[in-house]
Amino acid sequence: MSSELRYTANTQLEHLHARYTGTGHADLTKYEWLTHQHRDTLASIVGHPPLTSFMAIADGEAIGRVRFEMTERMLQPCGPPPPKDD
Repeated sequence: MSSELRYTANTQLEHLHARYTGTGHADLTKYEWLTHQHRDTLASIVGHPPLTSFMAIADGEAIGRVRFEMTERMLQPCGPPPPKDD
């Protein structure tokens, strides 16, 4: 019974990872996880016009300007990646 439960849990986890790319995996670094979170947040704000309007009003900017700046921030939302340890 225990092996069946473990197999089912692994299958469900693999399905989630295949379906939702932002769910991560065992080798995901803190920087990569933060980058995914920031990109998802920025994409959600840009993809929902009321949120974009709210951000534009709060910043005192034009909606197009806010959308452009958020799209640009998606390239490196957390700054340059840390150096790799070899």
